[in-house]
Amino acid sequence: MRRTPQIRLLSDGRRLHLQDGPIDLIIEAFGKADSIRAAYAAAAHRFSGLLDELCGELASLRAHARLEDRPLDGPVARRMQNAVMPFAGRTFITPMAAVAGAVAEEILAAMLDAAELDRAYVNDGGDIALHLAADESFTIGLIDRPDRPGLFGRATLSADDGVRGIATSGWRGRSFSRGVADAVTILAPSAAAADAAATIVANAVDIPDHPAVSRCPACEVQPDSDLGHLAVTQDVGPLSLADIDAALREGTAAAEHLIREGLIHAAALHLQGETRIVGFASSLSVPSLPASGSVAPGPIHA
Repeated sequence: MRRTPQIRLLSDGRRLHLQDGPIDLIIEAFGKADSIRAAYAAAAHRFSGLLDELCGELASLRAHARLEDRPLDGPVARRMQNAVMPFAGRTFITPMAAVAGAVAEEILAAMLDAAELDRAYVNDGGDIALHLAADESFTIGLIDRPDRPGLFGRATLSADDGVRGIATSGWRGRSFSRGVADAVTILAPSAAAADAAATIVANAVDIPDHPAVSRCPACEVQPDSDLGHLAVTQDVGPLSLADIDAALREGTAAAEHLIREGLIHAAALHLQGETRIVGFASSLSVPSLPASGSVAPGPIHA
């Protein structure tokens, strides 16, 4: 049975809102007016039934990813599977680690098949797929925690940077994390790749068995969680600077490894007011904002 998603233009008349169950997208395209209309129509058409497609393969999407797994059937499911395969065999991960980024990518691909656009983004709860034509750019805001976003800086992404996906993970986010990071933001060649990598790096920001960290099996909080009985972080009390530094060092090492492998371009890691930035210096400008500064909310700004 196909679902009927909510589809509407927001009050600014520029952004498209698509929502179906847990999938909640904000889309904005830039270009000629008729191209934007065609792109939005294509996005709405592709979105209809997409959640049901994923539900049809949900058991496989929630299963531990293994190198010997057969390819999944649907295009979004395959995007999810392909994004987590670099980590299969290294750690426990399921294709669900890339679901938001993969959905954003799929909708953006449908838009670009239908119309020629200068720029566009599809934002799936903070996991973002980007399109930049030659000589175009976006300015993004970098957040320090997903539950109560505060922007600590900005980065300008140009078409030549190769960044087409942004994702943020952490124990304060909408998904479970096994680490203690307030937020880890990843810039990567695709949104699905960024989503999977954000999970990996956020899990790596950790101080095992610390008394200030409360954990419990994921299934006790969400019975159908793909993480099953694995312990996930529920609360992180005040940490010493030494503990914060130790946890961020672990996450930084993980991010640097992914950069060397070519899986991501950059990462920003945040824990209790401390920040580590990896990879930005080589290609991106990230000026810090003063603590009292304020910018418009939202993870991306045209």
